[in-house]
Amino acid sequence: MNRQRLLDRFLRYVKIDTTASADSDSYPSTPGQLDLGKMVADEMRSMGVLNVSMNSHGIVIGTLPSNVDQEVPVVAFNSHFDTSPETTGKNVNPNVIDSYSGGDIQLSGDPTKIITVAENPELEDLHGATLITTDGTTLLGGDDKAGVAIILEMANHLIENPEIKHGEIRILFTCDEEIGHGIDHVDLEEVNATACYTLDGGGKGMVDVETFSADGALIRIEGVNIHPSIGKDRMVNAIRAAAEIVSKMPMEQSPERTDERDGFLHPYVIKGGVDEVTIHVILRSFDTSELSVFAEQLRNVCADVESKIPGSKISLEITKQYRNLADGLKNDPRVVDFALQAHQRLGFDVKKTIIRGGTDGSGLTEMGLPTPNLSSGQHNIHSPMEWACLNEMEEATKVCLELVQIWAEGSS
Repeated sequence: MNRQRLLDRFLRYVKIDTTASADSDSYPSTPGQLDLGKMVADEMRSMGVLNVSMNSHGIVIGTLPSNVDQEVPVVAFNSHFDTSPETTGKNVNPNVIDSYSGGDIQLSGDPTKIITVAENPELEDLHGATLITTDGTTLLGGDDKAGVAIILEMANHLIENPEIKHGEIRILFTCDEEIGHGIDHVDLEEVNATACYTLDGGGKGMVDVETFSADGALIRIEGVNIHPSIGKDRMVNAIRAAAEIVSKMPMEQSPERTDERDGFLHPYVIKGGVDEVTIHVILRSFDTSELSVFAEQLRNVCADVESKIPGSKISLEITKQYRNLADGLKNDPRVVDFALQAHQRLGFDVKKTIIRGGTDGSGLTEMGLPTPNLSSGQHNIHSPMEWACLNEMEEATKVCLELVQIWAEGSS
């Protein structure tokens, strides 16, 4: 496998701004996702992937044909082009650290940003590894351009090494995963696979078999703007109403105060002025039924604030995003079992884990295509302190190569 090619792919992809936008009415929500999709589709054709297509929604799909005589299940691999809107992905300047020697990492673009060993204890096990960091002014985009690079390096390696036996492999890249719309325009009949794996996980050696269930909430507050000199009994300040609403979301239900299997309410974008404010909130729980409890809690908060601020109009819209993938994975135990076996056959440590978030796999699994999530070397995602590990990306590529051979063998 070509380590330098894997790194070069990754560095090329992260420099394209694919930041998703929750406020956009288009799909994909930002044009950079189409730019990356076109680049990737061209690379797939150049390396010899067959039937490569990119539809008007930016979904890229391609096929590696089977090279075994018997009929074996089709296996798909998925990653997404977009990056989180929580930190800008514009003008990403990745820094490559060859043979990391240990210690804290001061980022070149903002000396106040330091990746510390205390907050990233996994660095202690990565002495000598190649790390890729941001410069501290943007996110990196390892979520999920690391996954894109890994899948394409797997495909490239298989094409170059036809002696590696595998069944038909489907490659699927999506857009707007970070805002809960990654699979909105995926045609499962076109994918036509028995199993799928997302390469969208942190670190190494983890197989995510459970995710949050998720809904999104949009709170819209209408106020009345007028010159403050004559505002008495006439101005209705939507900003004050928004502050009241956010203050009534209990801190004990926030990401800052929860972990493990706790759910949360998270206001993550607020925009507007005196006349109108919008608040975007995400609702997360491993127990799907708890989402309706959170939604009712928000309704009560909005109604209470509206009643206390005469003249304000407050609306709440709840949108389903994704559901816990654990429910669907039980329908075909091979999908997780083979992922574990792939690690074990390579001598890699592995464990089944849960993820306090979601992937396209959550939606694909709900649609009937079981899709656990695999590690892809990501760390500190959605943050200007984000970094990735090339060694872990290499390991993930080897896991994928082993996986397709196990599926081709058709037995454990």
